Amino acid sequence: MKMFRNSGATLVFRTARVMGRRALFSKRHADAGLTWCVKAIIGLTAVFLLLPVIITVVMSVDSRDYLGSFPPPSISMHWFDRFFHNAYLWPAFHTSLLLAIATTAVATAIGTLAALGISRMSPHLRDPITTAFLAPLMLPGITIGFALVMVLSAVDVLPTFYKLLAGHLIVAVPYTIRMTLIGLSGISRTLREAALILGANERQAFFTITLPLAKNSIAAGAIFAFAFSMDDLTISLFLSDFNTYPLPVALVSLMRSSFDLTLAAAAVFLMGLTIVILIMLDRVLGLDRVIGHGIYRA
Repeated sequence: MKMFRNSGATLVFRTARVMGRRALFSKRHADAGLTWCVKAIIGLTAVFLLLPVIITVVMSVDSRDYLGSFPPPSISMHWFDRFFHNAYLWPAFHTSLLLAIATTAVATAIGTLAALGISRMSPHLRDPITTAFLAPLMLPGITIGFALVMVLSAVDVLPTFYKLLAGHLIVAVPYTIRMTLIGLSGISRTLREAALILGANERQAFFTITLPLAKNSIAAGAIFAFAFSMDDLTISLFLSDFNTYPLPVALVSLMRSSFDLTLAAAAVFLMGLTIVILIMLDRVLGLDRVIGHGIYRA
């Protein structure tokens, strides 16, 4: 009887061990399958995002004088030469660049000061005021553009460039406010109070304590403002005229009138400009600090 019980216990133990091994084997297979699916999704996403860019870059160096099949038979830079000497596109790029620089400078200054004031408000005022400042991000660009063209046409005292600047600031300022608030939220108020106790005034406390700690968030907001201004089409379409127009408006107009690979050359040029700006930011500030570490704890 005792031997029967021992053999039964041994059988149960062996069965449980075999089932445990099978379960572990199945779990490993499931984990391996899930890992493969995740890698496949990441790969397909990368292809989906990069394929249009690759095609645009390749077609921008097409040696043919017309839009032909892909891939091109040979390589030439004549489409870039046409872009740089295009009397319609190149002035538009100058306008876009000046507009983006002005928008970035003004939006960064306004957004930093507004965020500094909002961060010092009481909680029951801070949230509704922040929501009011960020409201333009919730509105469609066509709504903002239509409203601005109606108001500015009635007043009609601003040059076209300043109308474009006003339209871009409406959307760029909320970006700078939001990013600056992220940086300011991580700065302990005791640091500012300690500086004031030690004899510094408000201006000195801001430039020696607050600004150095929040500079990366401010820089991130400036990057968003510059990128938006360079890429905006909807608002600019309402506020441009035949003399002053940014590059996105010019590209859309050219695409409707005479579609050729000058558009691809312009797109590649803008991509190259973006890469150069990112490299400069990485050299000067450190791109990981500008984008990835906007909150400081003290």
